[in-house]
Amino acid sequence: MDVAGVIRQRLEDLGLEQRDLARAARVTESYVSQLLSGRKTAPAPDRTDIYDRLDRVLKLPAGELARVAERGRREELRRQLGDAPPPLFPRVREVILRTCRSEEARQIRAIIERQSFGELERLVAHKLLEVAGGTTDPFRLTPRHAGLLQARIESWDMNLESLTLDITPHRGPTRRYEFVERSAAPEPGLQRFLADRSLSGSASAAEIEFLKALRFRDRRPTAWYYYRELQNLRDPLHFE
Repeated sequence: MDVAGVIRQRLEDLGLEQRDLARAARVTESYVSQLLSGRKTAPAPDRTDIYDRLDRVLKLPAGELARVAERGRREELRRQLGDAPPPLFPRVREVILRTCRSEEARQIRAIIERQSFGELERLVAHKLLEVAGGTTDPFRLTPRHAGLLQARIESWDMNLESLTLDITPHRGPTRRYEFVERSAAPEPGLQRFLADRSLSGSASAAEIEFLKALRFRDRRPTAWYYYRELQNLRDPLHFE
C-alpha cells in the first residue's frame, strides 16, 4: 500500500475528514486532497518533516509513513530501470566484487547480488568511480568504466555497521568515506522537551545542540529522557 492508501485507510479507521488531517498536520486541505488523489507525488522522506506530523495525527508508529514513502520511491525506480540491470552493470559488478577486501566480503556480496542495482552497490560504484576519475553517475556507464576501475582501484573495504568505506587506488593513499544518517526532523521526544519550558527553560543553546546531536537506532526517547540527560550533562561527577 502506498502513502495515499495508508492515509485514506487511517482516516476511515479514525473517522476523520481530510480537513481534520490538514488542520492537525499544518498543511492546506488542497495539499491533502492532491496527495490522496495522486495529483501530487509523496515527498522524499529526507526533505520534509510532514510524515512525522501525519504519523501523530493518524496514530501510526513513528516513522511509518516515511518508510512507506521510501519503499514507494524504490519501487518506482525499479520500474524505471526494469527488473534486470543493463548489460554493462554485471561487468562493473564483477570488478566491484573482485576488489572487495573486507572482512564482511561474503555478506557484502550477498547484499549486492540480491538486488539488480541496489543502494549498497550504487553507493560503492559511485565512490569507486569518483576515486578512479570517471563519471560519478553510476546510471551512465560505458564499457570503459569497468576497465577504468580495474586499472585504477586496488581494493576497497566497508564496515556495514558504520558504513565506513575505505578505497585504496593503485597509486595514492587510501581514501575514507563516512556516511552518517541524520534525521530530517528532531526526535518527537526532544520536540516535546523543548516545548515544555518547565523542563527546557534553563537549557543553553550549546546544551540544546548537544541534545539534538543524540542518535537512537530503534527506541524513541521521551521528553523526560532529555531532561535527565540535561542534568547528567551538567553534573561534574560525570566528566573528568
